[in-house]
Amino acid sequence: MVEDTWTVREALNWTRDYLRKGGIPAARFEAETLLAHAMEVERLQLYLQPDRILTSTERKRFRQLIERRRAGTPLQHLLGSVDFYNCRLQVNGHVLIPRPETEELVERVLADHQGRPLGHLLDLGTGSGAIAIALALARPDLQITASDCSVAALELARQNAMQNGVADRITFRCSDWFAELPGVFDAIVTNPPYVGSSEWAELALEVRAHEPVVALAGGTDGLAAIRRIVHEAPAHLRRDSHLYLEIGAGQAAAVQQLLEMRGAFTEVVISKDLAGHPRFVRARRT
Repeated sequence: MVEDTWTVREALNWTRDYLRKGGIPAARFEAETLLAHAMEVERLQLYLQPDRILTSTERKRFRQLIERRRAGTPLQHLLGSVDFYNCRLQVNGHVLIPRPETEELVERVLADHQGRPLGHLLDLGTGSGAIAIALALARPDLQITASDCSVAALELARQNAMQNGVADRITFRCSDWFAELPGVFDAIVTNPPYVGSSEWAELALEVRAHEPVVALAGGTDGLAAIRRIVHEAPAHLRRDSHLYLEIGAGQAAAVQQLLEMRGAFTEVVISKDLAGHPRFVRARRT
């Protein structure tokens, strides 16, 4: 464990091996990130002062962090925040930790509407507010309604919106999908729960133990929420506007069939993420 006279270099070397033995893949990076957090400095300072001896307060804080990380607490929960697209968001156990794939979803929405008005967009199941806040920062002309069934998630999303300076353009509503959402929108964007029952055991333990089940579990085949969204979304979309979905890697054919059978969508486009998996769906409301 961290010794009383350990330098930055010694603490990092020991912690790298400690985390690696605990099954943490990016052990060196996480050791640096947690030590910088404990010392309240940027990671660069660790390289500029490798021989600096940690203070007792820094040692205690660092020891607590690495013990919790090895026990499975997500790195983002230990840091209390995560960088997403062009913003920084607070995260906790009430919301899904935003993934890089969802950043790609934001990019696709922005690319589709480059040079075109977006109007009023719905971020359905907003969680931390990641999609709504990133889009609001990128498009000052955009008005957004962000909904979630979790009161705790909405409170965190409001705080994130305020900290990123876009709270005046986002309306937060508590709703079980569309149940409490009146009116129609110029686009709907959603990253719904899509993990099937058979896939649950394959998730990393830190995900299963520390992220909200309601934001992950999509029923037996992972499509329960997506079915409901596809069924109810047409009543909340203007004609010729789009529904954007993030889906599971093996769900493309099933989701396309759901959209086609609904009879209210056309021009269904399925795109791959950077890893080559079919991940994003765009469908136009007829």
